[in-house]
Amino acid sequence: MTRSPLAAELTQARSATDALFGLLDARALYDRPVPERHRLIFYLGHVEAFDWNLFSQHALDRGALHPSFDKLFAFGIDPEPGRAPADQPSDWPSEKEVREYVARVRAELDASVEHLPAQLLHVAIEHRLMHAETLAYLFHNLSYDSKRGPVPALAASRAVKNDWIEIPAGIAHLGKPRGNGFGWDNEFDLHIADVPAFQISKYKISNGEYLEYVRAGAAAPHFWVDRNGAFFLRAMFGEIPLPPDWPVYVTHSEATAYAKWRGAALPTEAQFHRAAQGQRAANANFENWDPIPVDQSQLIGNGWEWTSTVFAPFAGFEKFPFYPGYSADFFDGKHYVMKGASPRTAACFLRPSFRNWFRSDYPYVYAGFHVVNQET
Repeated sequence: MTRSPLAAELTQARSATDALFGLLDARALYDRPVPERHRLIFYLGHVEAFDWNLFSQHALDRGALHPSFDKLFAFGIDPEPGRAPADQPSDWPSEKEVREYVARVRAELDASVEHLPAQLLHVAIEHRLMHAETLAYLFHNLSYDSKRGPVPALAASRAVKNDWIEIPAGIAHLGKPRGNGFGWDNEFDLHIADVPAFQISKYKISNGEYLEYVRAGAAAPHFWVDRNGAFFLRAMFGEIPLPPDWPVYVTHSEATAYAKWRGAALPTEAQFHRAAQGQRAANANFENWDPIPVDQSQLIGNGWEWTSTVFAPFAGFEKFPFYPGYSADFFDGKHYVMKGASPRTAACFLRPSFRNWFRSDYPYVYAGFHVVNQET
């Protein structure tokens, strides 16, 4: 029987997360590489528990498959700083038990996949691919002997001149109209904003540019290591001398402070749309594990782009009835919109309407930034 395109996409997305877990030493499954997040064993079961709970409750009218696992692996966490979880490895089931649960969920859902609603299939596919990126930055914080992958090549040391470019006044189309393909609840409705002319840096702020700021007294970012006054970069699978022409990955707070130091600012979400209009992605869709030079990419790809815009709903926002907390739980004034994509962002998220968001002080994501000139 010919499978539907969405069923095939779900299988491909499963392969993506399976391949990620294949990078790990088995003992690392019970590590917690990021203090604010679950142990990695949680994520092995989470994407399947999410799928089962979504489809069984909102499409198949089914009960629990494994009551304790359906609940244990249901929800991730986003704690306030300093409120990390305190569970121990012994509190979690064995890898064998979790993998058996994964296999059961897949078998049950595959038997009905051709009859599942398209919207829910999109949700399951994109949720899983979001976690393919989440897992990458969690794995990034593991020790190098806990994972297997290509050792990064030494980058050539060169500086990149980062001039201002002019963006003329115009309108920005944020979000998308209903009925125009799948989108998450915060992508609706279409919102049109008038944007005055402005100047924006031609490239993402590079490590070399940010190093000047560090030399002036700022703290080094999370992915940097100071070795007796020489900075190195903790790439995914090895440590290399800091590549000055790669984008710097920083928190929103760090990006904001750097921009202020430069007499500049972060772009708004609407300014990002104006500047990115017509651009193609570079270094996205799992193309690389690490960045490429800033002059080989612009605003889409090679690292998410922090904006100065607080994550909030557009006019006409409606919660998903089957996932009411997806966006609304984060309309708290503490999360900021990120646009674009990182090297580990799946192609489906490259649509202009997609919005990502994180807390201002969360250091683990692959997020850089452009600056806009406040003197124009």
